[in-house]
Amino acid sequence: MGKGRILFVSQEIMPFTPETDNALLGRMLPAFSQENGREIRVFMPRFSNVGERRNQLHEVIRLSGMNLILNNCDHQLIIKVGSIPSARMQVYFIDNEEYFSNRGGLFEDDGTLATDNDERLLFFGRGTLEAVRKLAWQPHLINFTGWFSCMVPFYLRRINKENSFFNGTKTVITLTDDAFKGVVNPALEHKMKVDGATAKDLRLYSHTDYKGLMKAAITFSHGVVIGSPNVDPELIEYAHENKRHVLDYCDDRTEFYTKINKLFDSIIGSNVNN
Repeated sequence: MGKGRILFVSQEIMPFTPETDNALLGRMLPAFSQENGREIRVFMPRFSNVGERRNQLHEVIRLSGMNLILNNCDHQLIIKVGSIPSARMQVYFIDNEEYFSNRGGLFEDDGTLATDNDERLLFFGRGTLEAVRKLAWQPHLINFTGWFSCMVPFYLRRINKENSFFNGTKTVITLTDDAFKGVVNPALEHKMKVDGATAKDLRLYSHTDYKGLMKAAITFSHGVVIGSPNVDPELIEYAHENKRHVLDYCDDRTEFYTKINKLFDSIIGSNVNN
């Protein structure tokens, strides 16, 4: 198994969030990769249910403070960090009072999608990459898990048009059983356009239901990991049709994480020594 720098972007991570397919992968896969010689960084959103005192989070002053412009408005990016001592792993949290720390999770109390998830998706995707760039830590590969991380590959392309920092960085999406009902605010398309999306980008993100968002993310990715046994078959078929590297699910965790890291190696290729 090769080494290399892997950025893990997760919607949920245990023990900061309850156990789900996403949260389990978010906790175990980065730790496994680190134990096998890789350099890692791990990011997730800091929703209000991630208690700051309970999880001993503290702000990373040198990374915080920049403003991100979304829909022609400034929003402050705050970066916090917590640790998982048993895994010797740090987790960086993307925070903002309006979008995260003063809000709930992805859904309203009645189970419907939060109405501002469109802007939160954009803020999390862009904020993560801007924070990594400010760290001056260039990943060979980004593995993103959970539909809330689906804008990462879009912003990777968008940032590379302005700055070469992420040149050569590859992306792998991990699909799990996290489908939602309904659609993310269709205003997402307009707000992406304001933020530099091309006509081709907008065509990919014209459908803001779960399948539409994940198909766009697959299109922008180099590899696809089937992270749970109940992933939507239509998405798996789409990944194969688009000739992506696809790794099937395996219920033996050690074997599965080993195979995922071998997939990382095959996608990174010769970049690992840069």
